[in-house]
Amino acid sequence: MKLSLRGEYALRALIVLGLNYGRSVVQIQTISRQQNIPKRFLEQILHDLKSAGIVESRRGVAGGYRLHAPPERITLAAVIRHIEGPLAPVSCVSERFYEPCTCPDEAKCGIRSVMKEVRDAIVKILEGFTLAQLCERVRQLHAEPGNPLDYII
Repeated sequence: MKLSLRGEYALRALIVLGLNYGRSVVQIQTISRQQNIPKRFLEQILHDLKSAGIVESRRGVAGGYRLHAPPERITLAAVIRHIEGPLAPVSCVSERFYEPCTCPDEAKCGIRSVMKEVRDAIVKILEGFTLAQLCERVRQLHAEPGNPLDYII
């Protein structure tokens, strides 16, 4: 699994929405400016996240985006799978996006065996890590001297 720029931007936008959860909507211009994400690209990403039911939008002058569910119920795995696809480093070990190996004996393939362990470790971490935990990590990192959090709230 490699997190693309699209995946990174999606997570950064969700951090802003997670830190503002329970408040009104956040305007797309605010997210774009705070996270240095091109507005057009961000619009596409947020539309994609909306189609997945991760965010919701409100139209109009006072419109914007907010999380559809509490950040405690959104796993990083769900977001990354939706944006990037499989979490597995090779498709022959993917549980949701399996494709047969090109090796001569899939059952005895050493590479596949190791990549399955890698996939299992990635899944364990990302399935167990929520947007709320990511937001808390951001708060902790910005609580250090010289790191104001106000630029993302």
